[in-house]
Parts: sequence; C-alpha cells; structure tokens
Amino acid sequence: MAMWDKIKDQAKTFQQSQGTRGASGSGQGSHGPLGGGGRSGSSSGGSKAQLIGLFKSQLASAKNELKSGAYRDASMAMCALVAAADGRVEPAERQRVEELIVSNEVLQNFPADQLRQRFNQHVDRLLAHFEQGKAEALQVIAKAAKKPAEARAVVQTGMVVAGADGSFEQSEQYAIREACTALNIPPSEFGV
Repeated sequence: MAMWDKIKDQAKTFQQSQGTRGASGSGQGSHGPLGGGGRSGSSSGGSKAQLIGLFKSQLASAKNELKSGAYRDASMAMCALVAAADGRVEPAERQRVEELIVSNEVLQNFPADQLRQRFNQHVDRLLAHFEQGKAEALQVIAKAAKKPAEARAVVQTGMVVAGADGSFEQSEQYAIREACTALNIPPSEFGV
C-alpha cells in the first residue's frame, strides 16, 4: 500500500512543477460517474481515489493536446493490457472497462465506436494468445513514445482504468511497468 503514498507524493511534486496546485481542490471527487472509490474498506482507499482523481485532472488539463491517432490506439492497447493483465477477462469486466473508456473525458475526443473496436480487438488477441497479443499491444503503445506528453497520458489512462475498481493488482502493475518500458518512461515516475 505504500506504493500509493509514493505515487501520491510524486503526483503532488509533478503538479507543483506544472504550477497547477489548485487542481487538487475539493472539486475533484465529482469527476465522472465512477462512484467506486468508497468500496475498499482500507484506509488507503481514499488516497487511491484521490490519486485516480489527480491523474484524471492531469489528463483533462491536457485534453486538447490528446487528439492523435497514436494516443487513441496506444491508450486502447493499454486499457486492454490492464483488463487482461491476469490472463482472463470476464464479460462483466470487459463491459466495465468499455464504460470507463467511453465516459472518460479525454477519450471523448474520439468516437466511442472507434475506441470500443480497438479495445475489444486487443482484448480478443490477448485472450486468444496472451504473449503474442501482449507483444502486439506493446508495439502499438510504443508508437506514442515520440511525444512525451502523449506517452505519459497513455500510462495515466492505464492507471485510471486499473484503479477504477478500488484495487490495483500485481498483474496490473506489471502491465503498466511494461508499457512504461515500451514508452521509455521510468516506471518509478508512476510508482510501479
């Protein structure tokens, strides 16, 4: 659980370096229809929900720059990797992630059917042949590495999806680490 505290500190430092201190105000909790933050009984649940809120507000502030096909495709590959991180995707989980994707403020830059199609394509490949599907997803993710702001946004999108259910599994952390490597971002930046 210390990982979340570490990321929180890093996110705070990141925010201060961006000069957007006001963004951590009380308005954050109202972001999006994700009322899942309160579900985890542990005391770290709050900080986790805050952190996801922080990533969302960082993404939202970059919304106008995140309109490229590379970001769209890489973030869908990222979401699929996170969803299938443990090697299986229940239909309910697939639907939940799809809903998160199409309701995400930044991803609304793109038509919902494009997002669904790309996400499901990656999930299908991962379920059919995990290692091969993962290699293909990481190749797509790597294409976003040319623009550091997009690369970070891809990882933040993955973190928002991974943390949305109130838990952050070991396998999901590993998927995010691999994506960071593909994007030439030190995973420590995201505390993974």
